[in-house]
Amino acid sequence: MNSFRLITTYSPWLIVACLAVGVLYAWLLYSKRAPWPKSINYSLAAVRFLVVSFLCFLLLGPMVRYISNTTIKPTIVFAMDNSQSVKLFSDSVQLQQAEAKLQTIVTRLQNAGYETEIRTLSDTTKPATLEQLQFSSPVTNLSQLLQNIRNDYSSQNLAGVVLLSDGIVNQGVSPTYANYNYSIYPVAVGDTVPKKDIVLASLRYNKVTYSGNRFPLEAELEHRGFDGRIVAVTLKENGKPIDRKTIVLKQGQAVQQVPFQVMAGGLGKRHYEVEVMPQQGEFTAINNTKHAYIDVVKGKIKILIAAAAPHPDINALRAAIETNENYETELFIPGLTQLKQLDYDVAILHQLPGRTAGGDAALRLVRQKNIPSLYILGPQSDIQDFNKLNAGVRVSTTGQADEVTTAINPNFSTFKVADEASERLQQYPPASVPFGDYQLAPNTETVLYQQVGRVKTTKPLLTVQTTGNTRNATLLASGTWQWRIAEAANNQNPVVYDKLITNLVQLLSAPRNKKRLNVYPAQNDYTSNDEINFEAEAYNEALEPIYGQNITLKITDEAGQTKSFTFANGENPAGVNIGTLPGGRYTYSATARINGSLQQDKGEFMVEELQLEALHAVADHNLLYQLASNTGSNLYFPGTLDQMEQDILKANHKPVIDSTEDIRDIVDMKWLFFVVLVLITVEWFVRKYNGSY
Repeated sequence: MNSFRLITTYSPWLIVACLAVGVLYAWLLYSKRAPWPKSINYSLAAVRFLVVSFLCFLLLGPMVRYISNTTIKPTIVFAMDNSQSVKLFSDSVQLQQAEAKLQTIVTRLQNAGYETEIRTLSDTTKPATLEQLQFSSPVTNLSQLLQNIRNDYSSQNLAGVVLLSDGIVNQGVSPTYANYNYSIYPVAVGDTVPKKDIVLASLRYNKVTYSGNRFPLEAELEHRGFDGRIVAVTLKENGKPIDRKTIVLKQGQAVQQVPFQVMAGGLGKRHYEVEVMPQQGEFTAINNTKHAYIDVVKGKIKILIAAAAPHPDINALRAAIETNENYETELFIPGLTQLKQLDYDVAILHQLPGRTAGGDAALRLVRQKNIPSLYILGPQSDIQDFNKLNAGVRVSTTGQADEVTTAINPNFSTFKVADEASERLQQYPPASVPFGDYQLAPNTETVLYQQVGRVKTTKPLLTVQTTGNTRNATLLASGTWQWRIAEAANNQNPVVYDKLITNLVQLLSAPRNKKRLNVYPAQNDYTSNDEINFEAEAYNEALEPIYGQNITLKITDEAGQTKSFTFANGENPAGVNIGTLPGGRYTYSATARINGSLQQDKGEFMVEELQLEALHAVADHNLLYQLASNTGSNLYFPGTLDQMEQDILKANHKPVIDSTEDIRDIVDMKWLFFVVLVLITVEWFVRKYNGSY
């Protein structure tokens, strides 16, 4: 039922005054003798009375209060646990009968004046009828399901929730810990009788390991009813058996650990599978397998630090570099240490090439293997030999030195310096640099400028250069060990210095990406329950980003099956959604024709198989009983659904009237303005037509 009421901000008695003003105005205007008939005169006086009275009435600030009433029927939500465990471990005939009976109850409740809705564990799967329900969800999160219902119906007339479930929860918190403002009618399915079963519960391993190292992989085995049985546990890599262990299932020890030591060979993604051989009399073998997905990467980044002579800078550099556990250093000083012939990723050459002999071996190694290098200049540096290296900067000096401090180049963006850099660099003591002129080569950027006193110059202090497939950097100062000590003394931790050095090492060790097409998965890790997104970047000949390129993406699984997708890259990282994939190792290839040239990219990714639903075959009806008790209901079974229907109807849930109040100022109603305008226009036209004004 809807209603409205007229209210004013002043006393209603003032309406009489408004009417009096209208009468007075009409009488003064139309009491005189007029050239038109009396009927027209009375009509015009009435119009003038209405218009003037209404305009005066608007001065009282009148408002209209509109009340809208809506009847909301009581709603029963049928929350269905459509997880895989319900179908795997429930009697199929009994489950089908329960679905059909619940669908009948849905129809009866609708006829009795109830609203109904079907909910599942996933918002994307809402069947029209319960017979269409597919038990395919790989996880069970009853708490999220019930809380979503509570949130969505917070302002609705929610009478109760019928929950069909086996009570097995493997994600989220237990729903018994939450408070619900509605009745829950649990329908228990599944079997509560323990089964003879062997379960590979979990695998413990690191997701990233280094090539050439052995890493531990530990399987956790649970068993019930197989005390004293000897079982074989097999470890496979990419489908091929690589290790096998035989264990005895000990009596009274329900959980046992099976450790493996695995050699990480090669590079890239590796798919490991641990399998327990099925036993006679075992309830199910679907939980006898577990998968591990490991990324084998290159070993630690090896950094050669070669110096013409011992210097405090060397200890500062090593201390900064080794703050990153993925970096390791080897020191070479002629006459003190031997030069190890290793596969170095980066070289730091302190005052090399130098004026004294001894460092030539390190320089030859750097040139032969084309190792990216950080050159540090100092008093012992041979500037002429350094200029011949074409490291990105040429120095013209008379041999004199200058004392300078540091200033950040605000336009440098190749890597990010620490947030505290601007403030802390001002606290660094002066460092010694060659006094002279500097010329930067193409593709060379300045990271730090020289500052003399308070004057910031454009002379470089630290530069980086990318040429071909290698990178070089040059620090034109010695004595920078004082920077680290000063920062540590003033701020307890030399964050800026350490990050500057480790960023340089990372930049030098990273190969230059010259691909014009870069396609990659949006995340590093996926599970079989995740939707997988790919993103793409395309570049022109100048390596400038371009958009709208048509890209073909092909995904290939371990069995050689391929799926193709076509999409266009955009400025936003929308990419393409390829949906969910089963667990395993996948390779992908992408192609696009950019400015007439065919560009390609490829890679691999892993999808972790979720087997949570197969771990526990025993239903947890006690959890469902607690839910019913907490909300003042009872626990029901497929054979007692008629009683559940009667209990819902006996609760006699009533419709709820929802009232909405809307208050509006009359002066804001535009249609009233046009009514007044029409009345005034008609009055004016009649007066003019009859020879007046």
